[in-house]
Amino acid sequence: MATVTIQSLTYTYPKQSRPVLDHLSGTFPTGKFSLLTGVSGGGKSTLLKLIAGLLPNPDDTTVTFDGQPLNAITPTDRAKTVVMLFQEPSTQFTMDTVENELRFALENQQVPAGEIADRSDAALAFIGITDLKFRKLMQLSGGEQQKVALAIIVAMNSDVILLDEPFASIDPPTRLVLLEKLVALCNERGKTIVLADHDLSGYQQWVDHLAVLADGHLTLLSVDETRARFAAFTPQRLQLTHVQLPSDQLTVCLQGTALGLAHSNRQLIAPQSLSFYAHKTTLITGPNGSGKSTLFRALVRLGHYQGHIAYRDTDIKKIRKRRYARQVGLMFQAAAAQFLNVTVAEELALSQKYGNSTYFTPERVHALLDQLNLAGRDEQVLYSLSSGQQKKIQLLCMLIMAPEVLLLDEPLKGLDYASIQAVMAILKTVQHDLDLTLILISHQLSGLDALVDLHLQLEDHQLTYQEVRA
Repeated sequence: MATVTIQSLTYTYPKQSRPVLDHLSGTFPTGKFSLLTGVSGGGKSTLLKLIAGLLPNPDDTTVTFDGQPLNAITPTDRAKTVVMLFQEPSTQFTMDTVENELRFALENQQVPAGEIADRSDAALAFIGITDLKFRKLMQLSGGEQQKVALAIIVAMNSDVILLDEPFASIDPPTRLVLLEKLVALCNERGKTIVLADHDLSGYQQWVDHLAVLADGHLTLLSVDETRARFAAFTPQRLQLTHVQLPSDQLTVCLQGTALGLAHSNRQLIAPQSLSFYAHKTTLITGPNGSGKSTLFRALVRLGHYQGHIAYRDTDIKKIRKRRYARQVGLMFQAAAAQFLNVTVAEELALSQKYGNSTYFTPERVHALLDQLNLAGRDEQVLYSLSSGQQKKIQLLCMLIMAPEVLLLDEPLKGLDYASIQAVMAILKTVQHDLDLTLILISHQLSGLDALVDLHLQLEDHQLTYQEVRA
């Protein structure tokens, strides 16, 4: 058990003149669940990394645990005191399988060898992923990787748990279950939890405190202010109110015949006929690990599939790969995995070189950067951006390429509510102007209602179009 106290913390990244945190002070009480929110790139990840000791902090007194300075805690004891889950869990994995990753984490804590297996199994059972124990980490879905990272944190049994966007790739039912698990860690084990998230849906009844990080300062909201923040994420705001079943008047652009997907002897999607429709926006939802991202990889010829896939009545295997990539593009779930350059300007220039330069003039690109709150970052290193900022740059680059069909895997991951609204407005405008077909996977539904025309739900190994439910 530990109370985290921050006193007059200032942090400026190298080669930047403006501090991301400016004389920030605040307290996260022991045994409580504190929720941290704020704009993309506002410093939430930086704050969590400083609390965890993952960024250099020259002042010994700015971050303390029960009055003990962070810098005074030895590296061996620090992992017992505080642990952090990153925005991209795959970046903190070291071993090949789930079992080995758990063992590695506990060995680094110097847990006795005889206790490791039991603690690992108990953590997997607590999160509800015992079936993933022997799976390879890099073959898991993004959501499954997040669950594994949570299980590792549970196994480590640290006093303070820091979580950076832990539910960004988690389906809503699982999100609720995991939230209940975190609350149990507070109430039953006395853990101090600080969780950063932009999507505030489902938190209202669970969290003890809501804090906002803005302009480098931390503000604990009042009861009325907290209620107003949560109001934008009520279940009514997350419904799809005008999706319809496909009609005969729609044009099919991608057609699967006896299309099935399997992975490591597991059938993900049973063979079925499946149509995607031109010039519409189709949302795909379904549980973590059910095969949504695997379907996207199949549609762009990056993965194996059963049956046949045709694009405009031509088998995609008969279309030259380079030509097909210009027609059907995929925006990866992890933004950093798609970047090929170092700076923002270089990445945008590459997309403009090979993309639709007639529509995406330099003036239009600059206007879109301003709309996405990314103006003036041309020379910034892509990997120094926040997860949300990387996602917006990634999306803009893919739009500049302007494929006829654009597959978007979790395009809202890491975005604050204002950024989601900006992204939705841009997608709607560009889709209309260029007559694009958009197909997206998203567990986060906030802000999508005005964009989505069709809804495909993946359940029990079948994809089925849905209509508005009363």
